[in-house]
Amino acid sequence: MQIILASNNKDKLREVREILSPLGIEVVSQSEAGCRFEAEETGTTFTENARIKARAAMEATGKPCVADDSGLEVNAMGGGPGVYSSRFCGDAGYPETCRRIMEIVDKQGNGDRGARFVSAVVCVFPDGREIDCLGTVEGSIGHVYEGEHGFGYDPIFVPEGGAHSMACLTDGEKNAISHRGRAFRQFADKLRTAVEIERIKE
Repeated sequence: MQIILASNNKDKLREVREILSPLGIEVVSQSEAGCRFEAEETGTTFTENARIKARAAMEATGKPCVADDSGLEVNAMGGGPGVYSSRFCGDAGYPETCRRIMEIVDKQGNGDRGARFVSAVVCVFPDGREIDCLGTVEGSIGHVYEGEHGFGYDPIFVPEGGAHSMACLTDGEKNAISHRGRAFRQFADKLRTAVEIERIKE
């Protein structure tokens, strides 16, 4: 089965392919499907933004499309940057923005370094059906920027029970515990159920 991922982010595409390919699901980026635009994320929740992206890609291609919207929620920032995680980075780049977040937590956290990664996944089908899932991983903001793997805010996020940042994990280790991994495994289970139901109807 082929699913279009409503994203052209190479890191995200690699992660999603690694998660879904063992299940026999082929994932292609929206640009590979001939869809060059980027949908404007105007939602106020991760799920709303994921739905906006998936629906836009589905309407442009006429094929099943899945999207995720992910972000970092930091206690010391009142749950921010949240849905604005990518925009919060701006032109500064993630390394500089990660250090900025560590500084905020150091000054405003009152010892609370708690944080979580959140990933909402929505798949939209041409017949109007939708599948939506939510994955989270609890953790904390580290004291140092570390690790060579991962991307985004991974180098400052220490998963609960861990001693080092998410960026110190291999791809396989990260996918096993990450917010995106959890959300897409839920999606794979729901997709498998939907496919089986269709087969029964036939």
